[in-house]
Amino acid sequence: MTGAPLVLYVDGASRGNPGPAAWGVWSPSGLALNGVLGRTTNNVAEWTAFVRALEAAAAAGATDVEIRADSELVVKQWSGLYKVKAPHLARFVAEARQKARALASLRVVHVPREENREADRLANEALDRGGR
Repeated sequence: MTGAPLVLYVDGASRGNPGPAAWGVWSPSGLALNGVLGRTTNNVAEWTAFVRALEAAAAAGATDVEIRADSELVVKQWSGLYKVKAPHLARFVAEARQKARALASLRVVHVPREENREADRLANEALDRGGR
């Protein structure tokens, strides 16, 4: 057992749907990442944050990961409760599943928006920086 999992909070944001969009990933362990996506939908921004979190976990050498997201769509598409009907989102799900194979365990948890403030702040910071 390697101890506690790496906890990563993820969020995507868009101003308009579609509109300028960005993503944020935050961890209580000190990780803080964000990026601008250009013009796209909120769902693409949310899925991008999820994939970036998996990449960050791999870069940190984590094998046990917990991703916390306030996007019901992402959490339920990941778990299979919602079908992924949009082909452009299916690409993100496939990429995330491929990256998750490298982990010993991955838990994906839906959290209220109030518990996801730091990832939301990071996504909006990226929008303010360059995603107007």
